[in-house]
Amino acid sequence: MANVEITAGAGVACPLMGLIVNPIAGMGGSVGLKGTDGAAILQAALHRGARPIAGSKAAKALRRAVMACPALRVLTVRGGMGEDAVRSAGLAPALLPFPGGAASSSADTRAAAAAMLDHGIELLLFVGGDGTARDVLAAVGDRVPLLGVPAGVKMHSAVFGTSPGNAGLLAALHLSGAPGVSLRDAEIMDLDEAAMRQDRVSARLFGYAKSPHARRLAQNAKAGAGPGEDATLDAIARQIAVGMRPDRLYILGPGTTTRRVSNALGLPSTLLGVDAVLNGALVGQDLDEQTLLRLMARRASHLIVGVLGGQGSVFGRGNQQISAEVIRQVGRDRITVIASTEKLIALGNAPLRVDTGDDEVDALLTGHIRVEIGPGRSTRLRLTA
Repeated sequence: MANVEITAGAGVACPLMGLIVNPIAGMGGSVGLKGTDGAAILQAALHRGARPIAGSKAAKALRRAVMACPALRVLTVRGGMGEDAVRSAGLAPALLPFPGGAASSSADTRAAAAAMLDHGIELLLFVGGDGTARDVLAAVGDRVPLLGVPAGVKMHSAVFGTSPGNAGLLAALHLSGAPGVSLRDAEIMDLDEAAMRQDRVSARLFGYAKSPHARRLAQNAKAGAGPGEDATLDAIARQIAVGMRPDRLYILGPGTTTRRVSNALGLPSTLLGVDAVLNGALVGQDLDEQTLLRLMARRASHLIVGVLGGQGSVFGRGNQQISAEVIRQVGRDRITVIASTEKLIALGNAPLRVDTGDDEVDALLTGHIRVEIGPGRSTRLRLTA
């Protein structure tokens, strides 16, 4: 392999960190495609107006990392696979002699990850979703710790930081040997995107990665519902259905919890998509961001969402169709969050999470929010970015 082009600045050096950005990660989210695996799906996402988001999330992670480790050294790939984000964060990268463009394939990610092992990296930070995590794991195995910056549509794996900023902070703390950071075996999961588009959930464990861990900085793997939750959640759903106001658009987020509201109304629903109800009738199914905004035009709207088990995510994990702009137009006071007591207890003392990709909307949502936990019963929990 050719020598790496080193252009890093002066200062006390941190250990070398590898960075790989999947430039197309997350582009299928807001347009309702549930992922961006494969060239055909990418083209469909672009046709629907999808915009790249991974680079900005990578830069956010790096800026937070530099605050904790000012002399951070980063080995990355040219262009959109890393260099652009590193320079945006004010760093001078070390560059692999490996082409990187605005789009990349699974093979590109694997090749770049394998190449980095020859240069003594002590952590590989990748930016993407569960599919990117699979590719990186396949290339490096347990030879170097992995940490993910959440930027995809599907992020059920435990290898991700709880937000881009927290992933960057955790990376810097690990590299600097800070107390309170350990290495754990983190599950790497992925859902079959083709099955998701047919409204079926097909999850698979692909392996375990050595990954830095610190409380509230690293997320857990997604957890399913526990026993005994069904009756309570059904009762909450019936109460919400009865209380729906005339001429108000109700947007139902993905998942089994919100599907119960559709069931209570006697309506069909999309398990992994976003639906809309008006005056007791289904007016949109498996909607993308732009369709939601059109339905919302000049009409009072209300969001009904669940909590992602094991992670506590409310926005930004698998429901990117409910974008920052959708949330901004709905308003914080017209958001209903539903969760079982068991699911909330399983989170421990961790707060609920939001990661819309928009700092202003994340700040709008931050604070205590009411969560419906039973018919006539609610609690208030902290929501944070």
